[in-house]
Amino acid sequence: MTKTVYIIDDDAAVRHSIQDLLASVGLRSKSFGSTQEFFSKKDLEGPSCLVLDVRLPGGSGLDFQRKLTEAGIHIPIIFITAHGDIPMTVKAMKSGAVEFLTKPFRDDDLLDAIHQALERDLAQRQEDSEIAGLRMRYQQLTARERQVMELVASGMLNKQVATELGTSEITVKVHRGHVMQKMQAASLAELVRMSEKLKLSIGQVVVSPGMRGLRSTTPKSSS
Repeated sequence: MTKTVYIIDDDAAVRHSIQDLLASVGLRSKSFGSTQEFFSKKDLEGPSCLVLDVRLPGGSGLDFQRKLTEAGIHIPIIFITAHGDIPMTVKAMKSGAVEFLTKPFRDDDLLDAIHQALERDLAQRQEDSEIAGLRMRYQQLTARERQVMELVASGMLNKQVATELGTSEITVKVHRGHVMQKMQAASLAELVRMSEKLKLSIGQVVVSPGMRGLRSTTPKSSS
């Protein structure tokens, strides 16, 4: 996928200067004079990052950073400003900014921050894609297979799982085999890793009161 650097700055000279710098190292870029223009023309299909001026007409870059988060747009941001101060820098970094550069900054400093931001976005996209694939495979499991997966991944032996679920060890082995096949796990260690990743988006197992050994692993609905 093509990497793209987006630039938002109301100073056309600054935008053109940054675009020339990026072109010199083979990076694709798109520039905008306002946040509104970015929202109307953005295309975040591939790995990307945003070089954002802190002071913009109609609102600050920090406010725009918050609006992006509220809109569910997660793009690494590099702030640039001619009027930076320590509280502003701290606030930006705590909100997830990659870097906060004060004008005039060195070209190498900007390029280093951009490469770091692009790598961060690429890694996040790969992680999101992997979790999406895990969720699709997890949905193919039966309710009992999900229970077996959770217990096996927690470190229980087949005999212990059988006792927990009130079934036979042979039945547990059959369910475990189905789980490994459906989840495309080559080893128990890989299944454990998958389980840990799924917990981030599916949630913890809930023990049903009054029913010995029976558990529910219903995924949370996505918002």
